[in-house]
Amino acid sequence: MLPDLRVIKGEYLRDILNQPQALEKTLEMLGGLKELQGLAVALSKGKFQRIVLTGMGSSFHALHPLNLQLISHGFTAIMVETSELVHYRDRFFDPKTLIVAVSQSGQSAEIVRLAAVNRKRSAVIAVTNTPESPLVEHATAALFTQAGPEFSVSCKTYVTALMALEWLGDILCQRDVKQSRRELKHAAPAVAAYLADWKEYVLRLAEKLNDIRHLFLVGRGASLAAVGTGALIVKESDHFHAEGMSSASFRHGPIEMLSEETFVLVFSGDAKTRDLNLRLLTDIRQEGCRAELIGEKASLECFRLPDHDGIRPILEILPVQMTTLVLAALAGREPGKFELATKVTTTE
Repeated sequence: MLPDLRVIKGEYLRDILNQPQALEKTLEMLGGLKELQGLAVALSKGKFQRIVLTGMGSSFHALHPLNLQLISHGFTAIMVETSELVHYRDRFFDPKTLIVAVSQSGQSAEIVRLAAVNRKRSAVIAVTNTPESPLVEHATAALFTQAGPEFSVSCKTYVTALMALEWLGDILCQRDVKQSRRELKHAAPAVAAYLADWKEYVLRLAEKLNDIRHLFLVGRGASLAAVGTGALIVKESDHFHAEGMSSASFRHGPIEMLSEETFVLVFSGDAKTRDLNLRLLTDIRQEGCRAELIGEKASLECFRLPDHDGIRPILEILPVQMTTLVLAALAGREPGKFELATKVTTTE
């Protein structure tokens, strides 16, 4: 029996379908070059010993691609949740640390505390959807996403944050910003092309997910952004338990969870570790369990992504968003409707 799609046609779906426009507006408005390039020069001259990347929830997970980019360029980059940074890593707050803080609202409890603890000791680059916020007031430089208002679960704000962070990484690594803009220009059309078939994807996925109880998302490298955010938005959107972890971590114990009621989404990811991810996919299937690949060579069209290395992290979240719609439709509930959480977390 096919699910009734009327239950999912609400504000959350509207936000998902508006992602291409949000990406276009964000790319158009990306700027702040003078302040950011000044910090990039200082970074290249060794003024900063480390770069601390911080955020909470999807804002934290979105930092994985930037973290890898900075490390591959020779910088010491560290990802720390803001809640841990302000309470247990406060020694990082000094002039030798450059902080990149991501917060959609710029006013969550942890971000407000960051400003109080830091007291301008470390330079801070803010990435936010809210220009008038405590984070921006405290920042040395800022990048603004143009996602507009968002109903609940992060979708527009997440993909636009990924775009802004890709742009920021290219600036800090002193790449040609014109080339960066040309690469990022592919994002909005690619997302729009995928979302054009959302109804077909939801109906097709319903056959695959109809009787599952356990959902795992696994990947490596930059795909950890979609892995972490994907598991988070499934829980938020659907009240359905999902776990996100590295492909290697899945082998270290959680693989015992494989059963007829378990479904594993394996992100093919970058070429460096793609064969390892494909091997895990094969091993799961050989156990008679269900797993599907998300990537350029996925067997299911709803999990197949265009080959765009520079914007892959943006594209990888789209099949998970479809999964959230499917699980909601199967449960007969409106996806993304918060009952206990709030859009902005103001309590630690």
